[in-house]
Amino acid sequence: MILLAPMEGLLDHMLRDALTRVGGIDRCVSEFIRITDMLMPNRVFTRIVPELLTGGRTAAGVPVRPQLLGSDVNCMAENAAKLAALKPDGIDLNFGCPAKCVNRHRGGAVLLDEPELIGEIVGAVRRAVPAHLPISVKMRLGYMDSSRTLECAQAIVAAGAAELVVHARTKADGYKPPAYWDRIASVREAVAVPVVANGEIWTAADALAARAQSGCNALMLGRGMVADPGLALAIRGEQAGMTWDGLLPLMRDFFAQVRLNVQPRHQAGRLKQWLHYLRRRYPEAEEAYLRLRTVNSPEELAGSLFAGLERPALLAA
Repeated sequence: MILLAPMEGLLDHMLRDALTRVGGIDRCVSEFIRITDMLMPNRVFTRIVPELLTGGRTAAGVPVRPQLLGSDVNCMAENAAKLAALKPDGIDLNFGCPAKCVNRHRGGAVLLDEPELIGEIVGAVRRAVPAHLPISVKMRLGYMDSSRTLECAQAIVAAGAAELVVHARTKADGYKPPAYWDRIASVREAVAVPVVANGEIWTAADALAARAQSGCNALMLGRGMVADPGLALAIRGEQAGMTWDGLLPLMRDFFAQVRLNVQPRHQAGRLKQWLHYLRRRYPEAEEAYLRLRTVNSPEELAGSLFAGLERPALLAA
């Protein structure tokens, strides 16, 4: 199984749509929905996960699991129950976000210092939603160190989680390489649910190493999939990779969605953000990024990058 990671400010519904069209992804997890002290209206859930309005799946038919983030036990449970009524594929809980602004408000990875509270949150959510709806959890190896990794993992599973994704770094490690895939092996051995390895998987060779060191067959891809949209297929051995010419129509369609859904002043930035990641895999992306990085007109950007391509259907009218 290969999952597409939640990445705040990057892997939103528009990029999920583009990447799942390529193939190889079995399930997506959404950007987190921040839960504080109120019951969210449905429009908050559907704004972050608009796939909830289309059967909980992307246009390519890939399930999307909404992710909740928060530390208020009752409020997390109440919002999970409301979210469950929208019939998602399942509900995911975030105990891995390393962002300072999130951690400062007792969300994400900071809770890895409180395994008892994590267990209470997972248990309350599990009891609040229908029994058939799976609860999955994403965690890191720890907050400032990995001394409580197993304690957290066992609390999560004992409380009723059906799947555990482990990002193989602590919050203190951030996104700096390496990822410590070998440390996931002890988690897998300590719990009786499927464990998914995540972190620093950029190539098919990385995937092989992650599987060998963690003992996990299932993987979650984040930045690696953004940088190389053909990565999931390459890991499966179904495709050597996408060509730049093959990628351009996908980028064109992605930018068409951006033009419809994002405020004009931010549109060019979204496309350049993806181009920045693609530089790692494609020399053509490096050239385009350097040539267009100061261009802020969506029309000029699209005209330069997608010259010669048909106009996407959703903007053709």
